[in-house]
Amino acid sequence: MAENEAATTSRDDIQHWKASGQDTTGDKPVWNDSVLPAYAEEKDNSDTPLRNSGSSVSSVDEEPTDEEVRTLLRVADKLPWSAWLVAVIELCERFAYYGLTGPFQNYMQNPADDPKLPGAIGLRQSKATGLSNFFQFWCYLTPIMGAVVADQYLGKYKTIMCFSVVYIIGLLVLFLTSLPVAIEHGASLGGLIAAMIIIGLGTGGIKSNVSPLIAEQYRAKKPFIRTLKNGQRVIVDPAVTIQRIYMIFYICINLGALSPIATTELELNVGFWSAFLLPMLVFFVGFTVLVLGRKRYVVRPPSGSVIPRAFKVMWIGIMSRGKLDAAKPSYQEEYGRRYQTPWPDLFVDEIRRALIACKVFIFFPVYWVVYNQMLNNFISQAATMELHGIPNDIMQNIDPLTIIIFIPIIDRFVYPFLRKMGIPFKPITRITLGFLVGSLAMAYAAIVQHLIYTSPPCYRFPSADSCETGGNQVHVAVQTPAYLFIGLSEIFASVTGLEYAFTKAPPSMKSFVMSMFLVTNAFGAILGIAIAPTIVDPKLTWFYTGLAIASFVTGCLFWVFFHKYNATEEKMNALEAQGEQLRPMSTLGHHREEKV
Repeated sequence: MAENEAATTSRDDIQHWKASGQDTTGDKPVWNDSVLPAYAEEKDNSDTPLRNSGSSVSSVDEEPTDEEVRTLLRVADKLPWSAWLVAVIELCERFAYYGLTGPFQNYMQNPADDPKLPGAIGLRQSKATGLSNFFQFWCYLTPIMGAVVADQYLGKYKTIMCFSVVYIIGLLVLFLTSLPVAIEHGASLGGLIAAMIIIGLGTGGIKSNVSPLIAEQYRAKKPFIRTLKNGQRVIVDPAVTIQRIYMIFYICINLGALSPIATTELELNVGFWSAFLLPMLVFFVGFTVLVLGRKRYVVRPPSGSVIPRAFKVMWIGIMSRGKLDAAKPSYQEEYGRRYQTPWPDLFVDEIRRALIACKVFIFFPVYWVVYNQMLNNFISQAATMELHGIPNDIMQNIDPLTIIIFIPIIDRFVYPFLRKMGIPFKPITRITLGFLVGSLAMAYAAIVQHLIYTSPPCYRFPSADSCETGGNQVHVAVQTPAYLFIGLSEIFASVTGLEYAFTKAPPSMKSFVMSMFLVTNAFGAILGIAIAPTIVDPKLTWFYTGLAIASFVTGCLFWVFFHKYNATEEKMNALEAQGEQLRPMSTLGHHREEKV
């Protein structure tokens, strides 16, 4: 650990630890100054609390009073450089991912000799959409594996490194089997499936770890007072900072998601091989940044047996009729020791908080079904409209453009305005709004589909082989609001979901809880596979209408079940600081913060 990242803590905190976190093995808990985080207070001889120089926050640490908490404006802190490096890595990985998935629908759906659209395999829309949903499912199931490897064995940085190599192998397989000679000899389908499996492993190992890694670069956990240049006193709130980090993180994701602009043009004018070569080259850039910046990242070493212990806590809770407190050492001491509990009481509270997050995630698969329409069926819908010389799969780039434009507006103006007006816009409210806006996207898509079915020359069967005109007489630009609504819904649902997964996870289980959020996308893909047989003309209007109703009803149910957690948001987030400061080496493993 870098010398400037060590800190000391107050005697009160140590006494609190001795009182509440005693190891049940009989040994006294070990307090090691080297495990203290960079944001812990360090006092000089004058007893003036100074913020450690290694922190990314102000040099004067003054905690707000109760009155200041009620009245002062909350603002975000500055981000450390290492967070920006992680954001660049994610940008390059997402460039590769969306760059190759952009041409996927045409690559799978259309035959190589299609006179109207580029193609290679010729699976038609229903089978192509099913295979696309399988890829989505696989990519968001594998983060569980990446999380376990990181949290228990390698740590986040080394796990990202290893799975990046796997990702590169998958990109190479896809590129080689998309060459014209490979398509002519029928190798493209087998190569595509192999590449999907390998790339899915790679992206899963990266996604579950890069999301928490960027937030871990910011070390402050407690709010503090800062005086601005104009003399205004504000509260620098770590929760608001984490919210901004994930806003910036999501901007980088969507900058990368603009890659289909390039790859779909390459697909149309050069060939699929060139469309898959570009993502591979850009991924190499991200891999280079990952390697060269290795000494700048703040990382958390793996925690050993923390995940099995978390499951043991839950098992004790189940066997105690749902009473999770039964897993606390203090409970066992008071009511008779039935189980060995080699962890502090605080660990059980952290698991309870993580379970709340996992409950919140249960509703997300319905949202991902809505979101995934942008990656497959919207592209097929565009192919039945008047394209006026542009690729049918280029319209999907409206979604990342929406996010890139509106995230700064929402982060810099809308959210601060709401905070200034005293209007709480907490995570559960934001996620609910995301579901409702997603419902609007599907309702609009149903309207567009109705326009297509009522327009000449092919009317209700624009995808039929007999329809050789290149689409019904509806301009493809009519699709634009559907992509706009999906982009806005992502800002509220998806970004907040990432934030919620990080802030509610125990410090030693960030990757695992993040993988639980990501795996909801896999279940969304399963739902997509289940409804794929219904994606045929002339049923698509009702298909989109059904998704609109499902998203709206799910959003309403989500609010009914979970709006109560808005009231306990600050209390749950406060456990993060306690978990960092009060953690024994003897029970949960060594948590030394160090540079790679």
